[in-house]
Amino acid sequence: METATTPAPAGPPPPLVKLTHVIYGLYAASFFVPFVWLVGIIMAYVKRDEARGSFLESHYTWLIRTFWWGLAGGVLGGLTVVVFGLGFVVLAAVVVWVVYRIVKGWLALNDGRAIANPEKWV
Repeated sequence: METATTPAPAGPPPPLVKLTHVIYGLYAASFFVPFVWLVGIIMAYVKRDEARGSFLESHYTWLIRTFWWGLAGGVLGGLTVVVFGLGFVVLAAVVVWVVYRIVKGWLALNDGRAIANPEKWV
């Protein structure tokens, strides 16, 4: 007697997983070579559709939001340095926040897990 089995959903293709590691690496390297963050965000936008439906989808949302909120925080910090002189505190907080998101996301990717709530700030 035959039984129908449902095939397990296929995971994301290994090259896309490797590329996601590369994007996290570019984000991390951006602290030393700032323009590579732009390369990372472009890659994230280009490959986001390929990640739909897999655990990587949450990583691409996480990476894209990290870029835009990090950029906004950096601009705000830069403006407050000029205007109030307290922007260094804002910039330091943004750096800590971005590092946290890179580490949290990269560790989850390394474990093959999705980001639980990629829309959240932390």
